[in-house]
Order: sequence, then C-alpha cells, then structure tokens
Amino acid sequence: MSRRRSRRPRARRPRGPTRAIPTDQGVASRSQRGAFVESWWAERWVAALERLITSARLARGKSYARAGQVLSVQERDGTVHAEVQGSRRAPYRVTIGLAPLAGAAWERVIGALALRPDLAAGLLAGEMPRGIDEVFAQARSALFPTKPDHLRLTCTCPDKVAVCKHIAATCYLLGEQLDEDPFLLFRLRGRGQEELLQGLRRRVNAGSGADAGSGTATTPAEADHEPAPAAAETPLELAGFWSAAEPPPRIDLPGERPDLSLLRRLGPFTALDDDLVARLGPVYRAVAAAAEAAFEAADAEPSDEAGQDDLGPSR
Repeated sequence: MSRRRSRRPRARRPRGPTRAIPTDQGVASRSQRGAFVESWWAERWVAALERLITSARLARGKSYARAGQVLSVQERDGTVHAEVQGSRRAPYRVTIGLAPLAGAAWERVIGALALRPDLAAGLLAGEMPRGIDEVFAQARSALFPTKPDHLRLTCTCPDKVAVCKHIAATCYLLGEQLDEDPFLLFRLRGRGQEELLQGLRRRVNAGSGADAGSGTATTPAEADHEPAPAAAETPLELAGFWSAAEPPPRIDLPGERPDLSLLRRLGPFTALDDDLVARLGPVYRAVAAAAEAAFEAADAEPSDEAGQDDLGPSR
C-alpha cells in the first residue's frame, strides 16, 4: 500500500520595497542636496517632523520629493491636499493638516503679540518675526507641532504605518511653500493672515485708547477734559551732546541667512531675465553677514572711559 506524500506549502518570499513609477509631471523641488529649506521657520517645521516621524520614512520621503514624485500640492480651507505618484498607476491622495487652535487660545496669542510691538510690526509687514515661539508659549499654545496628535495626516496608499513616504514627501514640499508664505503655518493652525492682523490691530488700538470710528488716540487727560501736561524740556549741554543717555539696545540681526520670503512673494521682475531671489539673494546674504561681523567687532572693542571721546585730540 503506497503512501501519498503530503506537499508542503511553499514559503513565500518576503516582498521588498516597491518602486515608484517615474514621472516627469511632478512638482520641481528647489532642493536637490543639503538642507531642504531656507528660512528659520521652515527649518523649525522640518525639525518638528524629525522629532515626530521616523528617520527612515523621512529619508524616503525626501527622495520622493526631490525625484518629483509629488504631482501637485494645493491648500484648501486650511488643509494641504497633494497627489503623489507611487508604485501603482493611479496616484495616491495625501492630506496634511494641523490641529487648529481654539478661539480662546488665539485671543491669548493676539493679546501677547499686542504687548510685543517689535513682533507685531514684523507680522504687519508680512514677515515671520523671530521670537514668535515665545509668544505662543506665553499663551500656553504652540505654533509648530510638538505632539503626534497635532498632525492630521492621511494617505490612500496601502501602507499600514501612520506616516508613509508619500506623506513625508508632501511634508517636505510643504516646507518649501512655508519658505515663500510663512502665514501658511498660521492658516494650518486655524487663523488666516488678514484675520490675525485685524485682531492684532484691534488689540493695539484698544491698548492705546484709539477711537475705532476716528482712528485717533484718546489719552486719559483728554477723557477728563484736562490738558495733558507739557513735557519737561531738558537744556542742551555741550559735554553730553555726543553721548547717549542710555546704551542702545542690541539689534537682532538675521545672520548669514536673511529672510528672502518677501522677494519670493514679489514674483518675477519683468526687467530681469531671472527672478529677484537669484539676483538679490546673494546681496542680502552678504550684507547681513557683513553687518553681523561689524556688530561682533564692535562688541569685542573695549568701551571708552567716561568723559572721553575720539572726536578730537584731548587737551
């Protein structure tokens, strides 16, 4: 009697990583090597990603972004939507959002900004001022994501991980968009640029007693129908004419990598063949580096003794 041999099931070979379908229709990344972004706030965005996402996923996502696998990146209603060409014929759909701050949190942020005229002036000029993190921290909030639940990420790919390479690639290209438009980060947090600036102007005017109807400030003396006291005049003296009453405050210079986002927002200049960033960016960086070196040299010099100056020979 013959025995029937049982067939053992063949062991399945482990599947390696799938390769993306090459495309020439993707979004061109400005970065092909080295740092992916330029501005300090975009660097903070990338640093936040590096804390919250595994390095392997970020590395593959960076390669995807530089290879042009991201077909489109659009912002709609405070959320970034993208299409990424993966290993399948149909591109994957990616959405990236941030948990919006509550209205009360935004009011605290705007109130804290109203007490910092240096930062408020930068925002009103359309720039992202350094020190904005301190204001959000004082308001018990955060502008940049600090926890995994601050990120709201989805992708239609079959990858089971929380953050796939398609999401990571879109996050890097989002950093390049932040280079050009720093207020995109505010919109992702739930407050648009104009809404933020209107609230800031309202707080500043209220703090200075400005009349919303006339746009003029009302002092407490005017409110009591009493004339404001005249400022006491200090007589000029020759001995102290060239000296400052108080040492000037330290000026925070941008260093060797100044903010070029305003040049990018201006767009191409018709009188030049190349864009303003390519033409003026090196000049801005050189001027900022020279200014920083001059300030460092001035700080290193010993201060003059009281009562002496270098305007002429001493008697």
